[in-house]
Amino acid sequence: MSNISRDDVANLAKLARIDLSDDELNHLSNELAVILDAVARVQEVAGEDVPPTSHPLPLKNVFRVDEVRPSLTPDEALSGAPAQEEQRFKVPQILGEEQ
Repeated sequence: MSNISRDDVANLAKLARIDLSDDELNHLSNELAVILDAVARVQEVAGEDVPPTSHPLPLKNVFRVDEVRPSLTPDEALSGAPAQEEQRFKVPQILGEEQ
């Protein structure tokens, strides 16, 4: 088991500018020891033949190619609109602002 003292945790908390109570310092010294042991186990398993990775699965681009496609003309898009002005949808004013 890793040996991390209460004073080590207090020093880390001071460096991080985190105020910890005595109970929190005692609790975190045990928790950090468990975390350090887990990291040590991973380091034992990862040998020289295991390349470092940033992600466990291969990443690929999931976006489609950005290409021009046929679409509606402004008149077709506005054909079902109750009101239109200058090739735009016209909606009632809701904020009470002057035009």
